[in-house]
Amino acid sequence: MNIKLHRIYDDDMPQGYHALVDRLWPRGVSKDDADLDGHWKNLAPSNDLRKWFDHDPDKWGEFRKEYLSELSEHKEEAKERLQEVSQKNLILLYGAKDKKHSHAHILKEYLEKLV
Repeated sequence: MNIKLHRIYDDDMPQGYHALVDRLWPRGVSKDDADLDGHWKNLAPSNDLRKWFDHDPDKWGEFRKEYLSELSEHKEEAKERLQEVSQKNLILLYGAKDKKHSHAHILKEYLEKLV
């Protein structure tokens, strides 16, 4: 399985299984237009962690550590979600403007270790 990241607002959506990995639905995107195969909100950072981080790059290291801790509590669900993917490519969709400091990078690393 090949896991890729893609910002949901960007054009040129790659082919594959499309999973939104944000807890909140992205503004301005209709559910019909999103054409998702799954919404994996339980694998997104908790509301408390998301609000604390607030997309502050200075908090990235601590955020990463805390988010990995949260993901370890959802390991079985992560494995189940991966089993849902029937295509060669898994596309993790996220809405954050900062492509470098998105939780999707951490989730991708985590899922690649489970594959």
